[in-house]
Amino acid sequence: MAGNSTETGRSVTSKVIAILMTFTDGSMHSLTEIARLAGLPISTAHRLATELTARGVLDRTEDGNYRIGLPLRMIGTRASHPPNIQERAPRVMEDLSTATRTVARLGIFDDLEVAYIEKAPGHRPVTMFSAAATVPAHATALGKALLAFTSPRVVDLVIAQGLRAFTPYTLTTPDRFRRALAVTRLTRIAVSRWELDLGVSTVAAPVFGAGGHVVAALELRVRDLRCDLQVVQPALMVAARSLSRELATSPRIGRFTGGADRRPDNSMPAGQQAGGDLPDGHHLGGHHPGGQQAGVDLPLPRRG
Repeated sequence: MAGNSTETGRSVTSKVIAILMTFTDGSMHSLTEIARLAGLPISTAHRLATELTARGVLDRTEDGNYRIGLPLRMIGTRASHPPNIQERAPRVMEDLSTATRTVARLGIFDDLEVAYIEKAPGHRPVTMFSAAATVPAHATALGKALLAFTSPRVVDLVIAQGLRAFTPYTLTTPDRFRRALAVTRLTRIAVSRWELDLGVSTVAAPVFGAGGHVVAALELRVRDLRCDLQVVQPALMVAARSLSRELATSPRIGRFTGGADRRPDNSMPAGQQAGGDLPDGHHLGGHHPGGQQAGVDLPLPRRG
């Protein structure tokens, strides 16, 4: 019995390793099962599992079971993203946050959500991936930048699970959501205005790895999307291209492989002309009313 196990001569490190080794088959365990499999008293297993969960190494499910957390899944499976993205992304994010004086995020797919790390202005370091640091793909610029260039099957799966309305401005109809992704493929810029949180706007750009396949996205938080987009867009694009170049030699790694990812190209949808109007009031090239040069002209928030 786990409760009768002796801990004589066992270091804390050996106990932690014993707990982690219970998940080698990718399964989920209850606390009692962890204690039994690791040969630990339940009190010790509970203490260590609680600390591992707080640090994101383990995840706690809604029914109280434990499973391996996102950081270890990314290290162990080579299925989420290039193995060196966590080494190379922080420096790019620090430069981007410093240059724009706003919060920078890098997101990757985790199932049908987006897991992210974040760099706020100032001296605080880049955060780590954790189970709590996830956002919905359809209501964020991060998610749209990823979905615009990934497999159509993944887009279908996101739509099939429901486009939940987080605010009155969330895109909740499949047709409008697909049009937004089409605009992102043309502009290489994804936007979210008040879609996840009222008053919060974000802009994101895809990051590509080997073979031109999307592996991540970089995002910036802005106060006013219409005014700030043209200010932050150059720095965001430079950062995304810089990170893409660094990752170009990495093997192709994608969480979803149900169909070929969309590679970036400059093709226009049928019937669209460069500089012409796009769905939902977007505009490429040309000029704003009033003569202001615009890469992307965006409407005021519209209800989904």
